[in-house]
Amino acid sequence: MIRPEVLAFLRRWREALSAAAAFTFGLWLASLGGWLLVPFGVVLAALSLGWTVIALRRLRFLRGVAAPGVVEVDEGQVGYYGPSFGGFVALADLAELRLTERHGSRQWRLKTRNGEVLLVPVDAAGAEKLYDAFAALPGIDMAALAAALDNCVGTLPLWRRHDQSLAIE
Repeated sequence: MIRPEVLAFLRRWREALSAAAAFTFGLWLASLGGWLLVPFGVVLAALSLGWTVIALRRLRFLRGVAAPGVVEVDEGQVGYYGPSFGGFVALADLAELRLTERHGSRQWRLKTRNGEVLLVPVDAAGAEKLYDAFAALPGIDMAALAAALDNCVGTLPLWRRHDQSLAIE
């Protein structure tokens, strides 16, 4: 029987721990030597190192569920089902991404090209899926996006589509 706090820790860190294990396995393979194992081990270690960095950034998005509603990401579309508001935004129609703070809670502000806005709480169920959805946006700085979650700023613009001729302000 595993203690609940240990199980919670392992669930939260499972991707980063898996990436670290793959990195260690790659180093072990490379240490065995040989024409086949050294290159394979080095490539595996390098890929695993990149995976570890991404896993640690995703970890910032993984928060306890403290806000009502559910986030869904499906085929390039972000959906939020909340108790009083919600909606869908296609990532192809997204013009601006901001992190805002309203009434003591932090929210992702997704603004479309035609001016519609969808507010998604940072700590809603499924909000960790937004990391991969936002990574598909052209020119976004994912390190700045992950770091923004640690800062307590009122409104922080994080990304804007460069083809502003299509956007309506």
